[in-house]
Amino acid sequence: QVQLVESGGGLVQAGDSLRLSCAASGSIFSINAMGWYRQAPGKQRELVASINSGGSTNYADSVKGRFTISRDNAKNTVYLQMNSLKPEDTAVYYCNALIKTLVVITTTTREYWGQGTQVTVAS
Repeated sequence: QVQLVESGGGLVQAGDSLRLSCAASGSIFSINAMGWYRQAPGKQRELVASINSGGSTNYADSVKGRFTISRDNAKNTVYLQMNSLKPEDTAVYYCNALIKTLVVITTTTREYWGQGTQVTVAS
């Protein structure tokens, strides 16, 4: 019904930049918050950055000043610009969105996840 498709991961050197994208598609009525999480091997999934429908943002302390989250509401897409990447940023990055769907006359709001994209930063 709703899909989140991520792109932009890869293998880079420390200090390089990457831009992740996540496009939502399907029976979307509206999208509230969108965000990026990451999970490194052996660690719990953690919030990297989030942005609400009004454009207010929130960042993990570890990425403040290096990562920037943005969204294009017309395209139902959220981006994560990652600069000055460090080896400790290596993880699978997941897109997350709180989406209201409309089927006939019924709206339902729930959380959706993308499939994840690998980001590897070599030292």
